[in-house]
Amino acid sequence: MNIWNRSVIKTIALVISLFSAVSMTAQQGWEVGPWLGVSYYLGDLNTNYDLSTPGIAGGLGARYNFNNRICLKFSGNYGKIKADDANSKNVYERLRNLSFESVVLDGSAQLEFNFLPYIHGSPDYFFTPYIFGGISAFYFNPKAELDGTYYELREMGTEGQFKGEEYYTVTGAINYGIGMKVDLSYRWSLNFEIGARSTFTDYLDDVSTVYPDKDDLLRMRDPVALKLSDRSIIEPGLNDGQLSEEGRQRGNSGNKDTYIFAGIGILYYFGDLKCPELSRPGGRRR
Repeated sequence: MNIWNRSVIKTIALVISLFSAVSMTAQQGWEVGPWLGVSYYLGDLNTNYDLSTPGIAGGLGARYNFNNRICLKFSGNYGKIKADDANSKNVYERLRNLSFESVVLDGSAQLEFNFLPYIHGSPDYFFTPYIFGGISAFYFNPKAELDGTYYELREMGTEGQFKGEEYYTVTGAINYGIGMKVDLSYRWSLNFEIGARSTFTDYLDDVSTVYPDKDDLLRMRDPVALKLSDRSIIEPGLNDGQLSEEGRQRGNSGNKDTYIFAGIGILYYFGDLKCPELSRPGGRRR
């Protein structure tokens, strides 16, 4: 048996031992409650990680406690994301002059690990930081404003997509993040959480590849689609109007888009302690 295999076996044994140890003093049960906060977008229209334009976000979560360390949480979430090249510090991006906004409807499942033992109602183990990771499925639909009217960008085929071959507006993501749980009482607790969704799409913002052939786009769609595809600004001394030539870079397809939720939730605990002796008077805070 090589060293790598022995290390893997030792790691697995350690994880099993840890899980068994925390299960001996475990509590089990569901927590359910809403959260409210903000949402952010990172991608081709926000390459500088600008967090100055948050959108409103919120949702409902349900967490099952396997023990005082391991939990599984399901949530349904809403967020508003947006970005505008006009706010960029990058000269090229300001001249590109694209913008978007979108609603995101998100369904997530995440496995959580508490850094400290967490026991509802305990005077000693009433808080813990935690980390989580999991999967998400979400819906998005980028829009942009032109002459006072908002248009759905997907159906415009702004990068030359043929009709029927546009990107999907329902896709998946890997979610991960950190949080803090704090008891208010035996039944109620506050959760502070920030989590990112690394998506499987590069079209949250409708920007990914290159500028299309303008004549082809005009034939396939309409003049509005052409205007939404190319909103570049001609500025003497900085560009000669060729920024949006066919095949020129419009986005970076090598980096998928990301959105972030950050907020505060209040949860109600329905479960009971698995070991009654841990929750006798003096152990709970009613």
